[in-house]
Amino acid sequence: MNKADLIDRIASGCGISKTQAASAIDTTVDSITGALKKGDRVALIGFGTFAVSQRKARNGRNPQTGATIKIAARRVAKFTAGADLKKAVNRGK
Repeated sequence: MNKADLIDRIASGCGISKTQAASAIDTTVDSITGALKKGDRVALIGFGTFAVSQRKARNGRNPQTGATIKIAARRVAKFTAGADLKKAVNRGK
């Protein structure tokens, strides 16, 4: 499923226009992104939690040359699935 498919599903499921559904999705993504930029967690009960994690600096390898390179420390976004989402995914087999 891509963004256009999601917009179609939300529009038909909620009885709103595709423009309104697209606006809702964009606002949601922008809100989550803004919260993560500030270092906040975003918890959607039953779905999951978005959080920011710190990765330490480490050494890596260039796969073409085999040379060792330094990878700088950085912040990364992480998603942890909630219990209800995990159950739904495992039932879907």
